[in-house]
Amino acid sequence: MHARLEFWPFFVLAAVIGCQRAPLSNQDQAQPISAAPERLSAAEKLNVAHLPNAYRIHSKVISGGLPDGEPAFKELADLGVKTIISVDGATPDVPLAKKYGLRYIHLPHGYDGVPDNRAKELAKAVHDLPGPIYIHCHHGKHRSPTAAAVACVAAGLIDPASAETILKTTGTAPGYRGLYQSARDARPLTDEDLRNTKADFPETAAIPPMAESMVAIEHKHDALKQIAVANWKAPPDHPDLDPAHEALLLREEFEELLRTPEVQSRPTEFQELLRDGHTAALELEKALTTQAENEQLAAALQRTTTNCTTCHQKFRDVPLAEKPGKPK
Repeated sequence: MHARLEFWPFFVLAAVIGCQRAPLSNQDQAQPISAAPERLSAAEKLNVAHLPNAYRIHSKVISGGLPDGEPAFKELADLGVKTIISVDGATPDVPLAKKYGLRYIHLPHGYDGVPDNRAKELAKAVHDLPGPIYIHCHHGKHRSPTAAAVACVAAGLIDPASAETILKTTGTAPGYRGLYQSARDARPLTDEDLRNTKADFPETAAIPPMAESMVAIEHKHDALKQIAVANWKAPPDHPDLDPAHEALLLREEFEELLRTPEVQSRPTEFQELLRDGHTAALELEKALTTQAENEQLAAALQRTTTNCTTCHQKFRDVPLAEKPGKPK
């Protein structure tokens, strides 16, 4: 049960509270849309070494995955990037960004779509802030290309008809119906709308506790997938990953989450899926501790993956418009 945030269906990120706010400088004030940089005919894959799934969406905007470590931030600086926007739930590495002269903005949203207010904030950021701008989620395949497409359409940088094509080009899975709906629904804002949109552009947004737990669960799940690829040993590029310990940490994340009042107030089916995730993580931990055969290890990891997928389909990825009482 992993969710890079990741687990957004149970709270609204359209108005994230508790942010560390950064005042707008003179250079952040809105420029006329007529001064927008040159449009591209389609999303262009970038030949980069440290930025996952990086595509240039517009001459001012790049979409991609998490910049992880100094080589990635240096690569951003070498590309001329001035501003980074994270739409992921994990806390941005602000100090490392600053080391390379980059400004970080944290405007997270979920897999169920981009709420209207968040879309306006993203558009204002893309329109107002110094570029090039790098918009990222964790893997760079689903939320970040959607955010980039929606922001660029709303800011008048690309045509609305291009938005869905961008998602398909960058590999956004068709099962994320809410993300595709947000791309299809995106429309340009007027200059007045952009000026009137209030956005504080926080470096770090406060994330609800359950979302933080879901981010941690996906990180551990991703680490275990890397370990599986490395024949159930620590990967050469991550010698710090101990297989059995990573499985233990995954199991503990589920245990802590199941104790929270927030989870206990959720639907029974959701709680059962979390318990199933905990059981699968426990089985994987035992298999790694006893050095089971690779086939048994792969089956145990697959159970955790299947559990995640089922939970995401039923709860996380349902489009905003289909959630009762949720703002669009």
